[in-house]
Amino acid sequence: MGAGKTSQALQADLLSIAWPAPWEACATDGAYPTPTDVRAVINHALKHGWQPEKRGGTFMLSERQHTAGFTLPDFLLTDRVRTPESADPTVRVIRASKLRHER
Repeated sequence: MGAGKTSQALQADLLSIAWPAPWEACATDGAYPTPTDVRAVINHALKHGWQPEKRGGTFMLSERQHTAGFTLPDFLLTDRVRTPESADPTVRVIRASKLRHER
């Protein structure tokens, strides 16, 4: 199996699509990914090159590389946490929230 605590880490920064956010645009709303969400992140990462058995390093599920082929019902992938100069995700959150409510 993996290399334990020295195996390749997986990072996926998720942003809740709850809208309107309780305090300001894209503020924390207390939402947490469910086990189903976590499993979806893991499965997507495995299909796109994450090697948990590899020693060291971090595999990033980035917004830039993985947004098109990855969706969760209540969250978006974002690079904003890691890269502050990334585009403001507010428009994406509003769009995703509207789509969710239309279904």
